[in-house]
Amino acid sequence: MLLTIDVGNTHTVLGLFEGEDVIEHWRLATDARRTADEIAVVLQGLLTQSPLLKGADIDGIAICSTVPSVLNEMREMCRRYYGDVTAVIVEPGIRTGVPVRMDNPKEVGSDRIVNALAAIDQYGGPCVIVDFGTATSFDAVSSKGEYVGAVTAPGIEISVDALAAAGAQLHKVELVRPRSVIAKNTVEALQAGIIYGFAGQVDGIVERIAAELADDPDEVTVVATGGHAGLVVGESRSIDVHEPWLTLIGLRLIYHRNVA
Repeated sequence: MLLTIDVGNTHTVLGLFEGEDVIEHWRLATDARRTADEIAVVLQGLLTQSPLLKGADIDGIAICSTVPSVLNEMREMCRRYYGDVTAVIVEPGIRTGVPVRMDNPKEVGSDRIVNALAAIDQYGGPCVIVDFGTATSFDAVSSKGEYVGAVTAPGIEISVDALAAAGAQLHKVELVRPRSVIAKNTVEALQAGIIYGFAGQVDGIVERIAAELADDPDEVTVVATGGHAGLVVGESRSIDVHEPWLTLIGLRLIYHRNVA
């Protein structure tokens, strides 16, 4: 089985593949202070507690991270506790098969390249990936499978936290769809602003990206992923596919490209 680990700024998502299928998955808070030994304890606890994995063996690990300090500890964890398992870490020198057409390719986060590979493999190009994480990221991929550019906006949770911190009579609310757009109380007013506001943002940005990306914007496939994607997918008119495991799928593909 292949263990895939996507370390984001806010959450770390882990998925276990049997062949091409995700058979188990977990979501943890990313903690930059956590050591390699602590990571190993948490990981082994998750693996042993899952009723689906009794007696299962991990024969490969694939990791990408946007947090350098955590990546260093992940590397040490693999060395100390899984030394006999082949580990692929997405970093310079790893074959991804995705040409990066940016002014400085090194600025592009590894998770965004991983997502681009998965989207092209699963849905073809041209495509736009909308990743609802700490930031809301829009990644443009050409019909040739090239990563050609990006848009980055504040994420849903960051925006909610900022609004609650700046407004004396505002507070954090449960992120769910309100009864109507025109709200009758403060909680639902905040929910409407968050859900429909971000849906409108997504549609507006995607429309502009698609117009630049392809001669026929209708040919562009829009793929949503990330922890908060489920909040917006149903309210957006531009999103075609919701794939919560897009990054994990990309990690699986990169692992097999680099391990003979």
